[in-house]
Formats: sequence, structure tokens, C-alpha cells
Amino acid sequence: MRYEELADVPCSITRPLVIFGDRWTLLILKYCFAGVRRFNAFQSALGISRSRLRDRLDRLVEHEILAKRPVDDGAYEEYRLTEKGHAVYPILMAIRDWGDTYMAPGGPPVEYRHHNCSGEAHVHLTCDECGADVTARDIDPQAASPA
Repeated sequence: MRYEELADVPCSITRPLVIFGDRWTLLILKYCFAGVRRFNAFQSALGISRSRLRDRLDRLVEHEILAKRPVDDGAYEEYRLTEKGHAVYPILMAIRDWGDTYMAPGGPPVEYRHHNCSGEAHVHLTCDECGADVTARDIDPQAASPA
């Protein structure tokens, strides 16, 4: 199956891979959440080629995850997270939690602290009906009813 055909697969895990299916896109988003907004700043932080960076940024703009905005009287453009883009944060934090658990033998390299109370932020799955914490062992995937 071609990469672009993934968008047509009736699966809510497979379809987003058209957008997020490579390391550069997730790294760009990681830097967006850290406040990076300009093309040259992304390139400096990532060491990515200009053409690959342009492609990934254009894809994020096309899918309305980032919005391109002129700044400094139009002398520069910056990329800003949209509401849809901000909704990606729990995905990155889930990857971070997994990485801290399984790929950080010396402990987490960065702590993500809640600025109101200093507690550490983590992603948890809960049941929307009863509120219980759930894991993959508690889930039974079922086909959705036609809308």
C-alpha cells in the first residue's frame, strides 16, 4: 500500500500516519510546543534539509495543525499551532512517558511540570463511562455503528 493511500483506510490510528508517520513531523511539533515558530529556527534546531522541512511544514499547514502567519510587517512568517495542533500534545506526552520508562536508563532527561503546582504531567487512559483507568488489556475494539 502506498503511503498516501493510508488516508483512505477506515482506521483512526492508520489515517493520522499520513501526517505523523515520520520522525521529522513529530520533532517539528515538539519544537512548536517549545516555542519555535520560524523556519530558520526549526532548521537550526533539527539540522534538517530546507526542502524536507518545507515539505513537513507545508503538510502541517495543509492539515490545519499549524497556521502560517506574517510577522514584523510581513518581513517574516512564523508557524503557529492551531487548536487542532494543540490537540497533538497528549500524543507527544504519551511518547515521552513511554520513552522515559523504556529508553531513559539514567532517568528522564526533562521533567514536564505543571506550572500551578509543580506536579509532573502524564497521560492516562480512562473510561468515559465509569472513569476507571484502562490499559490495552481492558479494551475490546469494536466496529463503530454507521452514522
